Amino acid sequence: MTELYILIGILIAFILFTVYRYFKQKKILKALTDKEFREGYRKAQLIDVREPKEYDGGHILGARNIPLTQLKQRLTELRKDKPVYLYCQNGSRSMRAALILDKQGYKDLYQLQGGYKKWTGKIKKTKRLDY
Repeated sequence: MTELYILIGILIAFILFTVYRYFKQKKILKALTDKEFREGYRKAQLIDVREPKEYDGGHILGARNIPLTQLKQRLTELRKDKPVYLYCQNGSRSMRAALILDKQGYKDLYQLQGGYKKWTGKIKKTKRLDY
């Protein structure tokens, strides 16, 4: 019976943590439609947080590739006084990137709603053979 209470306690803690994280992400990261994203990203730092192979396969024209896995080590490449427009394949990695950036003091954070797969604007492909 004690194991059941422990299991229920863990489950409730997990649900509360998930709900907390969801609302924190909504508070720090503004999701923009394709049109809104296109209107503002040229005045911002446009960051693709996908891995290099995904980026090379096609990315939004003008985007810099800073993979989520390298973000903490490459924070010096981003300015805190300019908006940061993030995107990944579908939106989950850019949400995690926003949590990292918020913790480091970045406040003007935006995300492409639906991620790169929903993008209808100009793209660029990079050919690399050194994988």
